[in-house]
Formats: sequence, structure tokens, C-alpha cells
Amino acid sequence: MFFACAGVFSARAAEVRSTSVVTWQPAKLVRGSPVLFQVRTPAGVSQLSGKWLGHEIKFEPLANKRGFYALGGIPVETAAGSYDLELQGTRRNGEFKLVKKVRIAPAHYPRVAITVSKQFTEPNPEQLKQIAADKQVKKDVFSRTGPEQQWAGNFEPPVNAPTSGVFGTERVFNGEVKSRHLGLDYAAPAGTPVHAINAGTVLLAQKLYFEGGFIVIDHGQGLMSLYLHLSDFKVKEGDAVTTGEVIAQSGASGRATGAHLHLAVRWQGIYLDPAVVLHLAVPK
Repeated sequence: MFFACAGVFSARAAEVRSTSVVTWQPAKLVRGSPVLFQVRTPAGVSQLSGKWLGHEIKFEPLANKRGFYALGGIPVETAAGSYDLELQGTRRNGEFKLVKKVRIAPAHYPRVAITVSKQFTEPNPEQLKQIAADKQVKKDVFSRTGPEQQWAGNFEPPVNAPTSGVFGTERVFNGEVKSRHLGLDYAAPAGTPVHAINAGTVLLAQKLYFEGGFIVIDHGQGLMSLYLHLSDFKVKEGDAVTTGEVIAQSGASGRATGAHLHLAVRWQGIYLDPAVVLHLAVPK
């Protein structure tokens, strides 16, 4: 019962607040953004986990042992406001607990009109069967993330090419809103080498109806990178890849208006803005 040691409990709570610092990148968070948390903890904290927007986060220790870091995300449908980051850890003399308010600002995304072949907006029965089968393939792949973090260090661009399409844009196909663009497009000519943005394990290297040549890399703990419209694969399912390793060549396969690379990043089922992921300064 807390009433038996209220004074001690208050002193420890004050200590936690005074010796703990929670920071995040980017400084301004919006819906659809990744968020890289860094926590400086009191001495003696050996493990740290958190709850963020209904998701569990496992923190990794910094190399200097002075704190922890973890990557999370904000669903694109999240309303602006303040949300709790709940932290809990293990320390020598008991538990470490802290709640930090985190502000999410409004975000506004553009709308673009795109014209594609009718087979991608009005598929026939045979194509619908393939789409349904592909949906099951993706569902299975997205459920296979490993429990341990595989990525390390900063994320690197997948191609050496300018961007041509941004995250969050509403896609109007042939006059009808069909989807939101949940990735980042690069104006990469067909045959451009495509690189893994960080280390991980290849979960899928296969051609699908909408995605075309499609690679999914698991980076662990629910973090995945997706590469679409590829023309050739350089890796196969089960391969371990390193940051910057060539995994494919770009193309125009699937639902695409021309040759380019579509890069997407998922965290525990949430699509995140890859442009922000690529600009995170991962602590060492």
C-alpha cells in the first residue's frame, strides 16, 4: 500500500524526473512521421520498454551506457494533440517509471491525379483472384518480423536519384480517389541499382500485381522496408543484407506510370514517411 511509504515514493519519483531526459527526432512530430526516442535514465537502469500510441516499444542501450533509444511511429490518421509515452524499466533498487507528454502537430498532405491502365482500377475476375492471393502473401509476410533489432546506424537512400513523389499524397486514379501514397518515389531509370536502406533479412522477393517486382526487408521489432516496381532481383527470401547492399534493379512493373522506385517503411503495421526516416541521426 502506498500510504505506508508515501514520503519515500515521492522522493524516488522526484529523483526519476530530475535525472531523466526524453528527447526525440524529428523535433516537430506530425501524423505519418517516424519518431526516434532517446532516453537518458538514472544510473542503474538495465532495461527499458515503453508504450506509445497503443504499441509496445523495446529500447536498445546506447553504446556509452548512459541511456536508451528506440524507433516508433505515428499513424497517418492520428489527430493533432498531446500523447503519453509511458516508460518502464528495471533498475538495481526497483522499477524505473516515467510518463512523458509528446506533442503531435497537424499535417497537411497534397492531392495528385494519376492516369493508369484500367486493369489497375477496374481489374477483371482473373486479375481480382491474383490481387486476393497477393493480399494473403503480404499479410503473411508482414506478420513475420523478428523480435530483435537488426538495423544499426543511420538509414541510407536506396538509389542515387531525385525524388518524384512524396509521402501522404492522396492518389486520384482516373478521376477517383483510390489511396494515399504511403511511400517515397524516386525518379530512377529502369536498371538503376537499388540498395537496402539498413541491415536486415529479406522476407519476400516476388512479383505481385500492384507492386510489380517487390522486396520486403525485415529490420526487426516490426520495422520493415519495402521496394516496389523492381525489374530484377539480386537477393532471395531468407538472405541477410547489410546497409547499402544492392538488392535489385529499378523498373516500371506493377501499377506504375513509368520507371521509378517506390520505397515504403512500415513499423508495427504503420506506414511512416521514408524521407524523415532517412534523415534521422541515430545515436551511438
